[in-house]
This record gives sequence, C-alpha cells and structure tokens, in this order.
Amino acid sequence: MPLFSFSSIFLAIPSSMASLLHHLFFLSVLCLLIISSTASNQLPQHYVVYMGSSSSGNGGEAPEIAEAGHLQLLSSIIPSHESERISLIHHYSHAFKGFSAMLTENEASVLAGHDGIVSIFRDPILQLHTTRSWDFLEASSGMQNKHKHPPLSSDVIIGMIDTGIWPESPSFNDDGIGEIPSRWKGVCMEGYDFKKSNCNRKLIGARYYDSIQRTYSNNKTHMAKPDDSPRDFDGHGTHTTSIAAGAKVANVSYHDLAGGTARGGSPSSRIAIYKACTLDGCSGSTILKAIDDAIKDGVDIISISIGMSSLFQSDYLNDPIAIGSFHAQQMNIMVVCSGGNDGPDLYTIVNSAPWIFTVAASNIDRDFQSTVLLGNGKTFQGSAISFSNFNRSRNYPLAFGEDVAAKFTPISEARNCYPGSLDTQKVAGKIVVCTDDDLNIPRQIKKLVVEDARAKGLILVSEDETVVPLDSGTFPFAEVGNLSGLQIIKYINGTKKPTATILPTRDVPRYRPAPTVAYFSSRGPGQYTENILKPDIMAPGVAILAAVIPEKEAGSVPVGNKPTGYAIKSGTSMACPHVTGAAAFIKSFHHGWSTSMIKSALMTTATIYDNTGKPLQNSSHHFANPHEVGVGEINPLQALNPGLVFETTTEDYLQFLCYYGYSEKNIRSMSKTNFNCPRISIDRLISNINYPSISISNLDRHKPAQTIKRTVTNVGCPNATYISRVHAPVGLEVKVFPKKIVFIEGLTRVSFKVLFYGKEASSGYNFGSVTWFDGRHSVLLSFAVNVE
Repeated sequence: MPLFSFSSIFLAIPSSMASLLHHLFFLSVLCLLIISSTASNQLPQHYVVYMGSSSSGNGGEAPEIAEAGHLQLLSSIIPSHESERISLIHHYSHAFKGFSAMLTENEASVLAGHDGIVSIFRDPILQLHTTRSWDFLEASSGMQNKHKHPPLSSDVIIGMIDTGIWPESPSFNDDGIGEIPSRWKGVCMEGYDFKKSNCNRKLIGARYYDSIQRTYSNNKTHMAKPDDSPRDFDGHGTHTTSIAAGAKVANVSYHDLAGGTARGGSPSSRIAIYKACTLDGCSGSTILKAIDDAIKDGVDIISISIGMSSLFQSDYLNDPIAIGSFHAQQMNIMVVCSGGNDGPDLYTIVNSAPWIFTVAASNIDRDFQSTVLLGNGKTFQGSAISFSNFNRSRNYPLAFGEDVAAKFTPISEARNCYPGSLDTQKVAGKIVVCTDDDLNIPRQIKKLVVEDARAKGLILVSEDETVVPLDSGTFPFAEVGNLSGLQIIKYINGTKKPTATILPTRDVPRYRPAPTVAYFSSRGPGQYTENILKPDIMAPGVAILAAVIPEKEAGSVPVGNKPTGYAIKSGTSMACPHVTGAAAFIKSFHHGWSTSMIKSALMTTATIYDNTGKPLQNSSHHFANPHEVGVGEINPLQALNPGLVFETTTEDYLQFLCYYGYSEKNIRSMSKTNFNCPRISIDRLISNINYPSISISNLDRHKPAQTIKRTVTNVGCPNATYISRVHAPVGLEVKVFPKKIVFIEGLTRVSFKVLFYGKEASSGYNFGSVTWFDGRHSVLLSFAVNVE
C-alpha cells in the first residue's frame, strides 16, 4: 500500500496521537527496510574484481597460474558450505587482470581490502544506444569530385562489441578481399546456428560469451539460459557493423525508401564480432572480457555502441568500458563509443573518459516525410517512415485525443494518448491527433495505444522529435511540429465533421539544414570532470540505412513485400560506427599513426558549418555548442591530411588519473610502471593534458588568466609556418603565445600556450576556438570555458 494512503486515517485522530502514530509507522517501515537491506546484502551478486595491468602478454605470469590464484583468493572469503560459488564467471588476463564472481556485499567489502585489488564493483547492465550518410560526409568536405579514393589496404581489423552479427547479409561478403593478416590471433566460434564457414576473409572472427550465471534468492539457485552463438538476435550489432565496415552493396533500400548503394566507412576493413549482449542486456563484466579478448586477438579499433545509463554513471575505475578501453589505448588500440541517447539535457554524456573517442549524433541531408491532407484541402508535411495504404481519394474522420477520452480519464492524459486513456468506441475508424507534452510516454507507446483502440492512423504533435522519423510500419502515421499541430487542432475544433488522410512516406533528398544535432543525443559536460570536453565529435546517427536481421522486419513489411535485410535506425549507436569506419579509413593510409594521432586528425578537421553555410544548429534551431557537437561533424577525407596533430600519450592519461584523485599505488598497478604523480595534482590541471580540445570547468573572473599548454606534431610539409586565429565570445579574453609557430626539417614538435582571462566575460560556459592556419591546413582547437 502506498505511504500516502495512510494520510486519510490520521485526519480523524487528534494531532498529538497522529504524530505518535506517524512516528511509529515510519519507524516500523525503516526497520523493515533495514532488515530487507541486510538480507539482500547477504545474497550473492555478480561482482567485477579489477586488479590492474597484466604482464602475461610480456612473458609474465601464465593465465592458468593467475586463475588458480584468483580461485584461492575466493576460497579464503567464501564459506566452505557454499563452495559452488568458488568459481570464476569471467577471467581477465591479457591486457589487464582480474575476474568476476558471485559475492555477497560483505565478501566484496572484505576482498576490496586485499592487496592488489584496484577496484571492485557490481556487474552493471549497460544499454544499447540505439547509405547515404557516407556520401553526405564526403559531399560536405567539398572534395568528392576532386580525388578518388586510392586503393585501400585491407589489414585494418575492427572489433565490434555488440549483439552479434547476421553473417549472411551481403554487407559482409568478402569479394575482392585478400588473405587474412597473419597477425590475427582470433577465432570463429561455432554455435547451434553459426558455423565456422559463416566466417570469411571479411568476417574473420566471431566470439560469444556463455551467459549462464548463478542467481540466488530464498536459498534457491537459478541458472540463466545460455545464448550460445555469435549470431545476432536483435539486429543492433548487424546494423552498427555494416555502418562501420560493410561491403558495397548496390540497389539497397528499405521498401523503396532511401535507395542507393549501401557501404560502410571502411569497406575493405576486416571485422571481428564479440557478442557481449543477450536478451537480458549487456553485462559489464562480459564487455570487459570482450575487450580483453579483442586486444589479445589483434584488433586495431574497438567499436562499442553501448553505455551506462546517464542517471547511474560510475567513476572511471568502476566503469567496465572505461577500464577496458584504458588498457586498449595503452596497446595503441582505439576505442570508439556512443555518447548516449539521453539528450537534450546537460550532463547526460556517457563513455566520457579521455582515452575514449566519444560520439554525438546528427542528421544527414535526407528526410522522410508523410503528407497530412485535411478535409479542407490544407496539407502539412510530417516526419515518418510509414507504409500507409491511404491515398488522396478517401479521407477518414479526424479526432483530437482529449475529445475521445475514456471515462474518468484526465484530459491531459487523453491528449497525450496515455495507455488506457482513450475510448475505443469513440476512436475506432478515426485518425487521432495526440500531443507529446509528456516525454515519459514514448512515441512507440502512443502509436500502440492508438492502434490498439482501432484507430485508422495517428498524427503526433511534437517539435523536437520531428527530425527523427519513427518507423510505424504499415500503420498510417505522421509527426508534425507545434505550428502545424495547432492548425490541425484548430481545424478539428472549427469543423463539424473534420476529416483527414495520411499519405505514405517519401524520402526527401538534399534536406536542409544538415547536419544538425539530434535531439536525443546526450550532452556534455561530463559528470565526473568538466575539464575534458565531451562529446569529442559528431557523426550521422539519424535515420541511417544499414543491414539488419531479415526476421526483425516482421510487422513493418508492407503487404506483398519481402524483408529487405536493411532497415533505418537512429541513435548514437549509429553515429559511433561512422567514426569507427572513418578511423579505420585513416589508419589504412597512415599505418604508423598512433590512436591519438588519428583521433586528433578527425577532431581538428571537423566541419563546423551545415549545408547552408551557417554554423551547426541543435534540435531547437539555435547555434550548437561544443557540449552538443564536440568539435563538429567528422570529415574523413579532410582528416587524411590534417597538417598538425595533438598526440595524447599514456603519460598524459596517467597524469589525468593523478589529477582526478586516484592513488599513485592504483595508477602504478594500472600501468605496470613506477610512475610518479606530479607534486601538485589537482583537478584543474586536467585541462593541461595534451588533448585535441580545451575545457576549463572554473575560470575565476577575479583571478589572473589561466594558462593552458598544448603541443602539436607536424605531419604535413616539413617546412611550414602556422599563424593562429582566435574566435572567442565578447568579454572572454583569449591570447595565444606564440602567435606564429614555425617547423623546419628535423623539428616536428612545437608547444604553445593559450591564456584565458574572464574578467569581462559572461557567467557560465563560453565557447570558441583557436585555429592554426598555414595557407592550406586549418587546425581547429575548440574550447569550452566556464566563467564564474
């Protein structure tokens, strides 16, 4: 019974007695909560035990010996009568060491005190962050007609950690690809529906992870069902993989929408699949195991379109993706991650560790529109992917949600089409108009509510989401903005028998403006430090056509059509593999570049203008800022020749850990070095690590200027002179020393300083950039400075 239901009881009792009963009641509830909490603390749960860097890859302790030691460690804290729990669910041994096991909270607490343990945390369940896009990216560079791509080498290996793969998709054929590189050490694991023959010279590796885990309740042991195959069960992994490195496939469409040639960003790259997600979600401990395996197998880039909820983020040593990617970076393996779909609120960005390449989502220059035709002849363009069989020759009765409300339903719920809010008899046979005032009810739910009430179609009034088309299948649907919605509602209220029809979707090419920030794309600053600018960069993530599981199209397929094997999806999940593909593309040309050089090349050459020539916009049609777009939209062709790069080294990241506040002991365990933290290690110094952007969380207007140092490496002409240009908001004083940097033969690295002084600046975040220009290259260094 809800607590508030007791209030009516106390109304009839004298106040002093009521107060006493209130106290007694809440004390009893508190006791129950304490008892319940204590009991639950003794139920074993899945924990990850992280023990720092592994030396096994360099001839150190053998994995078998380490595993035996971990089992002995468990036997020292787990009671003998529960010996079945003395087992390792996952064992990490290549790039880093540790394990996961079933522990009680008390046991985990005891284990945390053991020497050699860097961190221990409950295994989190992470979320999936869920063609024309590559042509659009090339067109936006202005270089599509200036040069053709030289032949690409196919020795770049991309590790995709996701839901698996559908190997039969044409996007994964290996036509024209040579023999598998000899350095590849991975495997193609067989499953009940996946054979070794499903791998080829394109799809060179596939792993899955046994999801059998013990769970304990009421003294009974339960076994979770295994998902024993690398085959994709969801379609997410197939979609992201084909975006990153899918082969060229001609004449692809989604039931005649978005037709053209589908291809990934690096069609010649090899693919290795690590199926870390099951129907129960994406286990953090399994993702950590997949990263360890990918490093051991020999991948060059790891792509992860998965992340923690922005509401329940963990710090870097309790976040499995942050831990795994730190060690990948140490071995010169780039990790690209989606930034999350919890926008447009601030502080929602995830996967924000500086060694992760964090990606925001944008639209491309293609839209999908359904026409709403009213009985009075007026038409409105709505966003949708709808295979409606309606036409102009017949209209249907039109009703506003609040006018067809079920009995005793609040008007606000009916107009928002809450579940159970509509009267089926009033709705049947009509097209219903719903608003989107309450974002707690997703569009998909509203569509199901209306469809279940036997409506003929749905017109949804929503301003922000119109740039992200909803796939309603064969159910007639259109999403219009607020101005159009007001006119439609005005027509309903002023007409005795209002009617309308919704025409099937058509794709609209050369859509403007593009790119713009997707409304769902998570925003910075990062929750754990604002002295690193996040997200890093933006890439296409709205309405992206790519490969899927054919069976997953069931219910959305127009009558008489067969599944196409391709579908249109949106999310930072789709933006992440665009950056993965772009990074692989650059690596195929610059084999010797480090991960930070490739990252810098993509960041400092990013596009900051849309296809109308104006600065990038957000979903509210305002100019976007770096907490929304990072440094801008990726421009892969431009990034091939960036001129200068900012190399962020492992030492930079170790200093970051010092400045953040981690102990020197743990940092040494993570790096297997005798690294010493700087004598002064405070959070504000994080701004000084050699990152390809600048962020200052607190610039005190009453103190002298804050100085930020950066070092650039010349990867262009040996003899070059760069001049700095500052773009800063009024009131924020920004100076660069020296203003000119000169490279000569033999001198490839030069440092400079940027001074920020905020006495006259507006309070809050101020955004701008420093650009280095040599007549050919423009090297962009974006900044975000919070003036207080």
